[in-house]
Amino acid sequence: MNETRTIDEPTTAPAPTGERADLLVALAKQRHFLRFTTRDLTDEQAGQRTTASELCLGGLIKHVASVERTWATFILDGPSAMPDFTAMTEADFARRADEFRMLPGETLAGVLADYEEVARRTDDLVAALPDLDATQPLPKAPWFTDEKWSARRVLLHVVAETAQHAGHADIIRESLDGAKSMG
Repeated sequence: MNETRTIDEPTTAPAPTGERADLLVALAKQRHFLRFTTRDLTDEQAGQRTTASELCLGGLIKHVASVERTWATFILDGPSAMPDFTAMTEADFARRADEFRMLPGETLAGVLADYEEVARRTDDLVAALPDLDATQPLPKAPWFTDEKWSARRVLLHVVAETAQHAGHADIIRESLDGAKSMG
């Protein structure tokens, strides 16, 4: 990608249509389901573990926001946007684990506001991208086998990741107080 632009800059691109609109609608739907699991919760409830895992609702939203932010930056900047997973230390993994929990001083409102800002920047990026077929080499990681991903494939991955975590969030919420996102 030859154009230098950050995802913080406002876009003057026209409203997305076609495939871009479809990608944004799919992503918005999954974001909605994830956020919806936190309706009417206190900060304490958003940070509560309700299953055997370390996951909590606020932490899941923090994680999804971080993942989306990183992948959006990857679309523009390539593998430098991501950590070198093959060289991560225990301290690096501990910092990443903090994405999955509410830390002292964090609020559900703050986590949701950050996620909303990440979503806005991603949506602006999708609208302004010159080419969804533009590729970037993937960073080194044991779980990546492909050499390059297109912007389209990255966005599909973000939709899938958001959907997967919305399902996790639904289970956590139902375990918390019986509330369901669907059904």
